[in-house]
Amino acid sequence: MLGLKLPTDPRWVNIVEKNIEDILTDHAFCEQKATSTAISLIVSFPEYTDLVQEMVALVKEEISHFKMVHDIILKRGWTLGRDRRDDYVVQLMKFFPKGGSRTTQLVHRLLYAALIEARSCERFRLLSEELEDKELADFYRKLMVSEANHYTMFLGFARQYGNKKEVDTKWQQLLEYESKIMANLGKSETIHG
Repeated sequence: MLGLKLPTDPRWVNIVEKNIEDILTDHAFCEQKATSTAISLIVSFPEYTDLVQEMVALVKEEISHFKMVHDIILKRGWTLGRDRRDDYVVQLMKFFPKGGSRTTQLVHRLLYAALIEARSCERFRLLSEELEDKELADFYRKLMVSEANHYTMFLGFARQYGNKKEVDTKWQQLLEYESKIMANLGKSETIHG
């Protein structure tokens, strides 16, 4: 369903289980960045009314996810750690050339967002199935559904605003590129790394 070309190695969960505090901190910041992305799309493309409406709803949802993760961190007696650079996203953002028309820029941003959500969904599924910590496994199962909805929403908007055939070609190219990034990741206690 997600179209990802390279699934996460299930052994990644073993790294996560040894570093639960770190993965929760990274996850919290991923939710904060997703909130920021939605706000940025509103600020950058206010004329796309249906996009703005969906992004307002997404801001509320993503910030609530941040709070849920933060609450788990506090419940376990920890504090939110510091944000770290997300090498996955940094590498991913190099795919499309800078510039182009406003529509092209919007489509590229929507495709990036769709792919990040798809990979998050895939990682959450893996955590929900493989984590021995049942509280966290249940938590990630619930979030997985939400991330799948986000992925399809962003991809749908890209197809709506861009030429569908061109968008689908770019999407497939981006998926191929992402699989090469993922071949070198999956070795750290981060949601995407």
